[in-house]
Amino acid sequence: MTVDVLIRGDGAVGRTLALALSHQGLRVALLGRQAPRPADVRAYALNEAAQALLQRLRVWDSLPPDARTPVLDMQIQGDAGEARLNFSAWQSHLTALATIVDAAELDQALDTALRFAPHVQRVDAEVPHALLALCEGREAQGLEARGITVRRQPYGHHALAGRWVSDTPHQGRAWQWFREGAEVLALLPLDRPEAGHGYAMVWSQDAAEAQRREALSPEALAAELQALLPPAVGTLRPAGPARAWPLASLQAHPIVRPGLVLLGDCAHQVHPLAGQGLNLGLADVADLASVLAQREPWRPLGDPTLLRRYERARALDTWVMARACDGLWHGFAHAAPWARVARNRGLALVDALPPLKRWLSQQATGSARASSTPLPHSSTPSTSALS
Repeated sequence: MTVDVLIRGDGAVGRTLALALSHQGLRVALLGRQAPRPADVRAYALNEAAQALLQRLRVWDSLPPDARTPVLDMQIQGDAGEARLNFSAWQSHLTALATIVDAAELDQALDTALRFAPHVQRVDAEVPHALLALCEGREAQGLEARGITVRRQPYGHHALAGRWVSDTPHQGRAWQWFREGAEVLALLPLDRPEAGHGYAMVWSQDAAEAQRREALSPEALAAELQALLPPAVGTLRPAGPARAWPLASLQAHPIVRPGLVLLGDCAHQVHPLAGQGLNLGLADVADLASVLAQREPWRPLGDPTLLRRYERARALDTWVMARACDGLWHGFAHAAPWARVARNRGLALVDALPPLKRWLSQQATGSARASSTPLPHSSTPSTSALS
């Protein structure tokens, strides 16, 4: 069997890429884990551009209504005094700041769509291909042997994720607190497991503390969490166990080689404090699919000149987001009193400038990208066929 594109990695980015390329008539092989996945308690904050891509691939509308919840307002609080930064979808002229999506349900919706994709086959070993797309996330191995330099910087923190139900309606509000030691605690509204009252938690914290809290009973963890929350959040009860994983920043260079392209977390990994990890990965998918669809009829899929178009298209977006997330985290990690005053005054200053807040909201939501031309369908015949 010979295919146009072999995709290694069947997470959300890999499966979305398989669907996008299938829509162009390309023959795709998807190589990933065959064993059942463990229960996933994560949630994604998807921006407008990511939603638009999933809509075009007929995945978005197949998600259950309680698996996607719009964020209408967000409050960010600093680690000193009353420093706050408030975002409003209405004031930013947006339908929503983001949509919180149940990770397990998105996986299922992608799997369902792939079952009906006519040009995608799952394989358990590499097959001959014109282009290899690596979408293996932070577990990707052997990149250096392919001539790719990987700069990885562990934060010394783990992310702890879990689900909660409040006795107070969330009203579409997301919460984020920066705490001492560069802890970042976020509660994101998600109508699962209970409509109007559910939250998905992402808590970046010292690795040892995260592992200790992961080992607690849900009730004991609830007691620790509740002590940190303002009354407006309400009283939380657990909706299952929490899960932790290590955090690091990662940048691969280059992200293309002849016949090879990197997407998602194996190309760039950012701190989850801005919720942009999967948004960056899905933007990779959209840009690569667009580049391949618009290639010259005579140019092969693995042509380095073609792939460098994708690399250029992604360079600024990923660099800016990586610098922003890393800089913000390190800014709150600085223990000096002057740094504490500066960062909290910065939050208050931004909150006092509505035009700046509106611009930041539109950048984070990807509204400009979402309104761009939809993914083109290639009229170029496949460069190879299944044999």
